[in-house]
Amino acid sequence: MSYAIVGFGKIGQALAHAFARKNIEVTVASRRPPEALAPQARAIGPTVVAKSLREALEADTIILAVPFGEHREVAKALPSWKGKTVIDAMNAFPVPEELDGLPSSAFVAKAFTGAKLVKGFNHLIAATLAADPIVEGGHRVVFLSSDDEDAIAPVAALAKQLGFAPVKLGKLNEGGALVHARGRTWGQLIFQDLFKKEQ
Repeated sequence: MSYAIVGFGKIGQALAHAFARKNIEVTVASRRPPEALAPQARAIGPTVVAKSLREALEADTIILAVPFGEHREVAKALPSWKGKTVIDAMNAFPVPEELDGLPSSAFVAKAFTGAKLVKGFNHLIAATLAADPIVEGGHRVVFLSSDDEDAIAPVAALAKQLGFAPVKLGKLNEGGALVHARGRTWGQLIFQDLFKKEQ
């Protein structure tokens, strides 16, 4: 399984730290050329490799950590997203009217035709996401939701590998609504830093 993070702002870098901590290889890309990201990527860890967007999108699993309005640009970079898993770590706030009542991830899924889309890693602030997820005898929780039941399992496995405790919320418009903003209100689980004790 190969991984890429698209977007190298606070959230993208926080996620890169999570991969580096576990020595898992991950490609990072953004609108800036790879050579602009390389020094920062190297500083995070040897398994974090800056590449062009096109190269990054060769990965099996792509984590979207760009500002919400830019997801369409990323989507256009590939003619088909079949066989790819896209993890939506973005937050749309305040919610743009164009969503027309849809959860932002359901809206994003339309742009990534053929991909399996999972909402995840979006509810923690960057500093918390970058910190070691093993806390006080437990693991920091990440919430996952998707309209594609099969898509959640590999993302939950990745979350575990990174040291998090994945909690499945079900479909985007059901449990997933708790990690989406509505209008000018954040979902109830956004910014909740929860731990799951070792059983």
